[in-house]
Amino acid sequence: MNQEKDLLANLSRRLSAEALGSFFLFAAVVGSGIMAERLSGGNSGVALLANTIATGAMLFVLIGILAPISGANMNPAVSLVAAIRGDLAWWDTVPYVLVQIGGGLLGVWVVHLMFDAPILETSIKARHGIGQWTGEFVATFGLILTIVGTAKHRPDGIPAAVAMYIVAAYWFTSSTSFANPAITIARSLSDSFAGIAPADVPGFILAQLAGAIAGSFVASWLFPNAPV
Repeated sequence: MNQEKDLLANLSRRLSAEALGSFFLFAAVVGSGIMAERLSGGNSGVALLANTIATGAMLFVLIGILAPISGANMNPAVSLVAAIRGDLAWWDTVPYVLVQIGGGLLGVWVVHLMFDAPILETSIKARHGIGQWTGEFVATFGLILTIVGTAKHRPDGIPAAVAMYIVAAYWFTSSTSFANPAITIARSLSDSFAGIAPADVPGFILAQLAGAIAGSFVASWLFPNAPV
């Protein structure tokens, strides 16, 4: 009985970490996008730069404090790869994904409240086509390689490596590197700089999952026995 309670408490703690991490990460992405759009005077490059810096900084902090608890996935694609590689139990994967989406949506809604925007809204920003989908495939593929490779050779460097990869991927991918199915869903519910039209969400998620799975296979070859 005590062992079952300990397991339940451990899972609750891990799910809480994933929910809180997703809350702050998604809030950082959407909130900094709104702030950047309002302060950039219509300069999209400046707005994207501000959005990029805030996202990278928040990733660094969240992975550093939450990875010892839950792995700091904050991303269903990362959780899927962790399950494929045996680093996350399959029966924990669904709860992980649910709290990532739920915590992230709450983060977006709180951002809307802070910036006096409608709490419930949908984006009209079109993001589709082979170029955008290729960008998401590449972004997610590279993210998985970054996580697994750093975990293999320099685990203490994961917060910095992931943050810097995302900062770079914001700029070298056509899609500005969502690389996360949960944040894609959340961003469809914000008609802001970081938004994506709901109709374009499925294409992004399929590209992300394909990139994650491909990245997992390549990482298994390059970095055998590396944890996620």
